Amino acid sequence: MKATRNWTTPADLRQQVHRLWDRGTILASIVSGDPLFPKRLSIKGPTSAQLHDGFNDARSWAADLRAMRGFRLEEKKSRHRLFGDNALPCAAWLDSIENVVSILGKVRDRARFEELVATTRVRQPALIAWICKRPLIALNHADDWERCLDVVGWLQVHPQPGIYLRQMDIPGVHTKFVEAHRTVLAELLDIALPAFAIDHAATGVNHFGQRYGFLTRPNRVRFRFLDPVLKRETGIVGQDITLDANSFAILNLPVSQVFICENEINFLTLPKTPRAMVIFGAGYGFDALSLARWLNGCRLHYWGDIDTHGFAILDQLRAHFPHAESFLMDRATLFACKPFWGCEKTPENRHLPHLNTAESKLYDELRDDRHGQQLRLEQEHIGFGWVEQALCRLAE
Repeated sequence: MKATRNWTTPADLRQQVHRLWDRGTILASIVSGDPLFPKRLSIKGPTSAQLHDGFNDARSWAADLRAMRGFRLEEKKSRHRLFGDNALPCAAWLDSIENVVSILGKVRDRARFEELVATTRVRQPALIAWICKRPLIALNHADDWERCLDVVGWLQVHPQPGIYLRQMDIPGVHTKFVEAHRTVLAELLDIALPAFAIDHAATGVNHFGQRYGFLTRPNRVRFRFLDPVLKRETGIVGQDITLDANSFAILNLPVSQVFICENEINFLTLPKTPRAMVIFGAGYGFDALSLARWLNGCRLHYWGDIDTHGFAILDQLRAHFPHAESFLMDRATLFACKPFWGCEKTPENRHLPHLNTAESKLYDELRDDRHGQQLRLEQEHIGFGWVEQALCRLAE
């Protein structure tokens, strides 16, 4: 039936209903009580010319629509000079939510949602507006909703608790449950808790605990001295030392050079260097180091991979320590190690405002694929002799 290609089919009508459901419109009306029904759905039918050329097709098309359950069809009468009086569907009406859930097979979902709403009206009425705004998200959490409300209620009674999540004593709720539901819990808690119980400076799911007053695992800094003399002067014993960020921040070590190295083997094997130490990097994120303001008085070197993410991490470090220098992240090093070039899986492409001129130029060459597709040189592929020469040049 070539002429019927643009006519509304039963599948098209069901798709219109699906869109209403997927936008949350149907479920939101349950919460708000706003009248949604009867709801008119448009139907595109045959034109007069198409009716003339394919009357039997049009009659079959109309029969298919009339056979659908859940819809009330509105038909438009017309007179045709060959076929006389006719009535063809021009719109479909949904008279109630019962029609919708029957058409889509959502009877159980509707019942679960109404139960969820009823429970929330009793336990946390302030969250009803959120459910109305995000009904599908609420429905997706229906199996866990009671426990989510338990968490909300517990924090209302114990604002800013000052304990670890593991210590929160709620039947059926454990640390992994909270971590798995942080996104929705954060939205609920921001509504249900008083302002004093929320640290508004802590944003994002990774700072969930801090935002609501839980203790979080301390940031740690791992380092080693490159000068044996420093061990004697500081009294810090050990080849490989790890401290929490606060303890590291107050050390005020008598060093003149500090290297930040992203590769663990390079961290462990960086050669002896007078008045120097090396810190094992942690990729993106320098919160732990930012507390150690004594680093502003040291010559600070960052050694990462020569790829777009390596420069992005350098750029982020400079936001905390503008005087930081790159180490072995230059064109000479890149081309000296050409046999070891690899491929960066997901390159960075954003503007990096904290790079210097040479770094920006090389970064642009990498992200524009001027020397190869998604080129990268991992720092562990740089020869040890090349590293020693670079350290000697720093000492000059």
